[in-house]
Amino acid sequence: MEKIIIFGVSQLASLAHFYFEHDSPHEVVAFTVDKDYIEEKEFRGLPVVAFEDIEKNYPPSEYKMFLPISFKQMSYFRKAKYEEAKAKGYQCVSYVSSKATTWPDLNIGENCFIFEDNTIQPFVEIGNNCVLWSGNHIGHHTTIKDHVFITSHVVISGCCEIGENSFFGVNATVRDETVIGRGSLIGMGAIITKDTPEFSIWLGAKSTMREGKSIDIDSISHKTKG
Repeated sequence: MEKIIIFGVSQLASLAHFYFEHDSPHEVVAFTVDKDYIEEKEFRGLPVVAFEDIEKNYPPSEYKMFLPISFKQMSYFRKAKYEEAKAKGYQCVSYVSSKATTWPDLNIGENCFIFEDNTIQPFVEIGNNCVLWSGNHIGHHTTIKDHVFITSHVVISGCCEIGENSFFGVNATVRDETVIGRGSLIGMGAIITKDTPEFSIWLGAKSTMREGKSIDIDSISHKTKG
């Protein structure tokens, strides 16, 4: 059983601890955050150690690390911390839920967090430091590069290329053989049918409600053509 340290004391860190505890061969032994953000000495019954000094008590020759950091700043903060951990000499583990659908040829990098109910088809490649929340479809022969964050119920069709530091909101859809440029923000419900430039923003349709208006249920006709 490999011993690991989780970065953070957030909800994501708490989720990571839960998944590792119940669905992995790893043992979480401590949490770590930047020393200016340490408010309690323990989190979920385990010690909280300053990230600046982590290697003194938990040397990278004996421990590995997992950094479940959010998509804030388009995942550039998660990228920076991941690179700091690597510079300290740590190998970063990945978590792939046993309830995700995967195939033996899955090629996945370090520090990935792949939740339950993801369907990842054959010949998919996933880079380092990616998050795939629950319920996504990743089509065959698709490449997801480093530091990508995919929320829930996103459909990425076959033979796509997803540029690093891209973000996908809930229910976004990408057609097959599409290239998503680096740093693209694909909003909730967006439908992408063509390649996207780097650092572009694509928003889905928004629902609207007229202020001061309501629907009179009794006035609605019940006639129908079938």
